[in-house]
Order: sequence, then C-alpha cells, then structure tokens
Amino acid sequence: MSEHLGRPVRSVVAVAARTGDGTPTVVSTAPRLADGTPFPTFYYLTHPGLTAAVSNLEAIGRMNDFNDMLAADEELAERYRHAHAAYIADREEFGEVPEIAGVSAGGMPTRVKCLHALVGHALAAGPGVNPIGDLVLEQVGWDNLHGTCARPRVQPDAI
Repeated sequence: MSEHLGRPVRSVVAVAARTGDGTPTVVSTAPRLADGTPFPTFYYLTHPGLTAAVSNLEAIGRMNDFNDMLAADEELAERYRHAHAAYIADREEFGEVPEIAGVSAGGMPTRVKCLHALVGHALAAGPGVNPIGDLVLEQVGWDNLHGTCARPRVQPDAI
C-alpha cells in the first residue's frame, strides 16, 4: 500500500477493499492518527490506476455535475445523506473522536468535494451504499475483478 501511495501509510486499521486478485484498493484509517491528529477520512483510496482515473474526473470538474445532480434529485440526495450516516457509523467502530463528530468525508452529506473518498466508501461498503461513489466507478469503467478502468481518462464532455 505504501508503494501505491508513494509514501508510508498512516494508522491503517484494515484493508477495506481489494481487487479480484487481492490487490488492496481501499484502506481504513483510524479516526485518530498515531500522532493524535483527528482524521475524518476513514476510507482511503490506494489503487494507483483507479486513483489516477478519479483524479482525472476531479481535474475536469465532475464534482460540479454531481452537485447539480444532488440539487435536482431528492431521492439521490436522500441516498447520499444515508451514505454519510453509514460512513460515520463505520468509522466510529474504530473509536469516536469528538473533533470530527458528525463529519464524514468527500463533502457528504450535502455536497460533493472529494471523489476519492466517495469511491473508497463505495468500494468498501459495496454497491448501493454511496450513490455518488457508485456513479464515479461507472464513469471510469472500474472492473474490480481485474483492477482496471475501461475509461481511465474521461473527457469533460464524454458523460
């Protein structure tokens, strides 16, 4: 995982998701790092190919499209709020940190800020839990069995 990230991992408590061949894709990080720092990002995307594809979506501003979708679709917004609650519940199994109480990651529950966190949650929790993470995985064409993206470089007007 350190090789994937290009730096030592910090306070990892588990591998939360793997590809079909066992390659880690997401790690769970303690809600309080070893140095005492509160860390709200419980699910951390580590797979280099998927991380690059998600970075591409962020670079072309796809978060704005997802924010527009949340504003226009109350059912999607409600599912996203449920994802926020599920994320916090998962993290709190590893300890409660008052400084980050009620804070999840990725902009949940009201906006889309970090696609990496949302994809990490979607992979760790499984399909149907984080609707925005699921949409991102669909947009990049993620194949979890093989650990590849069919569309690693999505163009701004492609979706």
